[in-house]
Amino acid sequence: MQYSIGIDIGGTNSVMGIVDKMGQILAEYTLSTQQYPDINDFISACFDVLNPDILRLGFESFKGIGIGAPNGNYFNGSIEFAPNLIWKGVIPLAALFQQKFQLDTTVTNDANAAAMGEMMHGAAKGMNDFIMVTLGTGVGSGFVANGKMIYGHDGFAGELGHVIAVREGRSCGCGRNGCLETYASATGIVRTAYEFLGNSMSESVLRKSEHIISKDIFDAAEQGDEMALAIFDFTGKILGQSLADAIAITSPEAIVLFGGLARAGKYIFEPTKKYMEENLLKIYQNKVKLLHSELRESDAAILGASSLVWI
Repeated sequence: MQYSIGIDIGGTNSVMGIVDKMGQILAEYTLSTQQYPDINDFISACFDVLNPDILRLGFESFKGIGIGAPNGNYFNGSIEFAPNLIWKGVIPLAALFQQKFQLDTTVTNDANAAAMGEMMHGAAKGMNDFIMVTLGTGVGSGFVANGKMIYGHDGFAGELGHVIAVREGRSCGCGRNGCLETYASATGIVRTAYEFLGNSMSESVLRKSEHIISKDIFDAAEQGDEMALAIFDFTGKILGQSLADAIAITSPEAIVLFGGLARAGKYIFEPTKKYMEENLLKIYQNKVKLLHSELRESDAAILGASSLVWI
């Protein structure tokens, strides 16, 4: 039996685990990323956590390490100017991990890692052409065409979350305006809710929430709240239009949605599918499946990162 190590680095916490080729997670751990302002200390902490398992299973059984990280560059194995990480500038992450663990290490951004996990273990298994879209705090994406991840010439291709969805629209953390993630993320739908509440006097259970979170909007929709349903329709319209544009570029077999907003189920899937189809060229209409991820959210980060070792 061969094993891989999957590590997902987040701004607050990082998760890591030992995974076999069938996608079984044998061990799983969490570290506070922010506790380690020195990247070398972080890598040492990862080693201290994982090395007992490596020794127990046998060093020769491990094929390598896969790491998903914000602004991870597959080509050179670095993290480059990640705004949400404690480490600044360009970090030669793969080289540092490889030196410490003596295992081949591959790095890519977290959304690309999620796409690899979906292709190996989830809804995109057996597909050569699909788009993975993560709807979390932001919007991430990974594009697979002809069975291969699209990285572009510099390793940073596939940033659907930062395609301009609304010209001169909402300000985005990237410094531009109107990016898709300012509308179709968990934080984006909350911004929409506050706009709707401010622009309408209609009754809504959302008015009872002192600090609205995305789950409040889902709960309100479950109760048939008209404003909540309108918020989901508005969000689905912008997301569906953007997906229609993306389809025209790579003509995927499917688009897989993952993350907190995707858990809203029919409330986000139905309007997204409707507006996506309405905005597709006829040659693409009724050809592209809109699927929910089949990876358990608690496992997805580790499975995605570990998949880099096998693919």
